[in-house]
Amino acid sequence: MQDTRPLPSFAAIVVAAGQGLRAGQPLPKQFAPWRGKPVVRHSVETLLVAGASPLIVAIPENGEEAAHQALAGLDGYDLVIGGKTRQQSVARALDAVGMAERVLIHDAARPDLPREVIARLLAALSGHSGAIPVLPVVDSLSIDTDGVMTGSAERESLRRVQTPQAFRFDDIFAAHAAWQGDAGAGDDAQVLRAAGGAVVHVPGDERLAKLTYAEDFMTELPAVRTGMGFDVHRLAEGEELWLGGVRIEHDRGLAGHSDADVALHAIVDALLGAIADGDIGSHFPPSDPQWKGASSDRFVRHAASLVHDAGYRVGNIDLTIICEAPKIGPHRDAMRRRIAELLAVDIGAISVKATTTERLGFTGRGEGIAAQAIATVLSN
Repeated sequence: MQDTRPLPSFAAIVVAAGQGLRAGQPLPKQFAPWRGKPVVRHSVETLLVAGASPLIVAIPENGEEAAHQALAGLDGYDLVIGGKTRQQSVARALDAVGMAERVLIHDAARPDLPREVIARLLAALSGHSGAIPVLPVVDSLSIDTDGVMTGSAERESLRRVQTPQAFRFDDIFAAHAAWQGDAGAGDDAQVLRAAGGAVVHVPGDERLAKLTYAEDFMTELPAVRTGMGFDVHRLAEGEELWLGGVRIEHDRGLAGHSDADVALHAIVDALLGAIADGDIGSHFPPSDPQWKGASSDRFVRHAASLVHDAGYRVGNIDLTIICEAPKIGPHRDAMRRRIAELLAVDIGAISVKATTTERLGFTGRGEGIAAQAIATVLSN
């Protein structure tokens, strides 16, 4: 269970002033979407909830609009324009903090920030000027010279450093003011140590992984996804009746822009829903004359190809046709075979059922036919 006890008062700085070019995003990675929201918003929200005040976000020059869009609806933060190096950006943000007893300095590129790490860092400041979260090095290390191994390092004495890094405010403020060198510093712990301050290690967290490359923004596919589809068409004189890809003899058929196969349309919407890719109308708009009278087989095959392109395969389809007539039972197996053929799956993955509405509603009055489908897709 997460510890929700109040934390000591602290200020916070989120460093979001870089360009993030290695991430392969169309905009700086701190403003790119990740898990449903801009990268920088994740840690800003976490720090605000934890009680950070003030909270300063260092952003790139001309980045105000992007930052305000990324943080829209949040209160309690201020922006500063960063410098040419990370150290310069932090120094400007420290100036904006003004006065504080403790400060956390965090890289926006580490969006998944556990509250437990914040608590450990702040607790460590009771006896030290600085504290940083670290993780052990698990791989063997090689010293490289021109592509050749020329030595090794003892991993037992090495640690991987993360952010946020915590400091007594006066100590880190003075350390940045005294920093010498145009190249900047790799992190703020180095700045404090250069000024003679001591930095203690606290346990970090693998969740604090840094977003660096394009693949870091790729969403891991859930193993299973499910979508639901529902469609209705009215019965009309002079129309052919197509249901589940099978032509059925009946005194009336379904009216629509295409062949109006309500069963296949429901399946298409279920498949599109499973991969969150719109609906049948967005892919085959009835206003487009090319789909007039089109076989719904084409719609199903297209939806199946989109499922494949999204990294999934069809697991199973559960289709229910709702009507008073015609009787579906005699055609059930033919429908299952046709749908399985269109989706390139075993017939055992296709269920076709039928029900009535006890003569209630438009289906009960024989005015139309409805269909509902549930599609399950599995990651490849």
